[in-house]
Amino acid sequence: MEWKDTAEVVVVGGGVQGMSVAYNLAKFGVKDVVVLEKGSICSGSTGRCGAGIRAQWGTEMNCRLGLASLNLFEQLEEELGMDVGLNQCGYLMVAYKESEFETLKKSMALQNSLGIKTRVVSREEALEICPGLSADDAVGFTFHERDGHADPFLTTFAYQEAAKRLGVTVHKFTEVTGIRVQGDRIAGVETSKGFISTRAVVNCAGPYAQFIAAMAGVKIPNYSERHEIIITEPVEFGVCPPMLMSFSGNYYIQQRPHGSIIGGCSPEGHPEDFENRGTADFLEHMSRTFVKVLPRTKGIRVVRQWSGMYNMTPDKQPELGETDVKGFYLSTGYSGHGFMFAPISGQLIAEIYTKGTTSIDISMLHYKRFERGELILEPAVV
Repeated sequence: MEWKDTAEVVVVGGGVQGMSVAYNLAKFGVKDVVVLEKGSICSGSTGRCGAGIRAQWGTEMNCRLGLASLNLFEQLEEELGMDVGLNQCGYLMVAYKESEFETLKKSMALQNSLGIKTRVVSREEALEICPGLSADDAVGFTFHERDGHADPFLTTFAYQEAAKRLGVTVHKFTEVTGIRVQGDRIAGVETSKGFISTRAVVNCAGPYAQFIAAMAGVKIPNYSERHEIIITEPVEFGVCPPMLMSFSGNYYIQQRPHGSIIGGCSPEGHPEDFENRGTADFLEHMSRTFVKVLPRTKGIRVVRQWSGMYNMTPDKQPELGETDVKGFYLSTGYSGHGFMFAPISGQLIAEIYTKGTTSIDISMLHYKRFERGELILEPAVV
């Protein structure tokens, strides 16, 4: 697209967060939005994610964000005019410890109070929901049928095309090299292709968010860690229709509609690796997990393995809102859940920018909470 050296808002990052923010800003009437992406659209963490979407969370804030995003995902194809690959086969949570099951039930009570219809299911019901499951050592299960997954590429491209129709400019292969601040507010963005004058920047840089923030003189306690995923050859659908997730079991596994089964886990040592390398240890560990949890997968072939980066915060909840540098906004630190929250977070950033208020109170997600010691610890993270 034709280079623009001025903008009302510059969005840094061309993943699903950046594209949702750009689309929603334009939808709310902002006329001059520019997205900067150092690679191609959806080439970073979004295109490498597990693609799950859920409302089963352990904190009220994440429950509200998750439910709001589910509501938006369910009508996103119609709104954006493109398929987003939505598949709602539910999330089946598997507890292997009594203490974990009690935590799931406590979280379920919170979810139910907010209108999320999570329920405890018996072992027999769990096997009906997931016919390939072997969980004789599990002590309990919860299930929410509206959870599921969507296609991260289709979703991001749908946001991009809808944003472009509303006048958003997207500059790919354009790296942000600096952010100019005058006094206490944003003045512009330095890039590998030239300077863009602007009075507002939204940081949607995913695993690079802390570096972009530092360019504006904003310190956030984020760190990025490598997570790996494997995917199998397609097999008959019905082995694992829902997303299987266990915190003590340390896995998430689901079957795509075309038959391939995808899975990942929380990495040991929380490695930082911006080269997104793959390891043989993970391949062996995850393959063993597949066969233990889904015995019918024994003997099928792994066709691909890849890595992506989670941008983590100390309480595993995001930073949303304007910073002390006027005009510098954060949509960062999603701790592996940026894809599932993107529909609502993009809307919330647009609301903050255009109205100064939000439809969901997100004041507790201000980045200064870490300095104040006001962490909102989220237990439901793999």
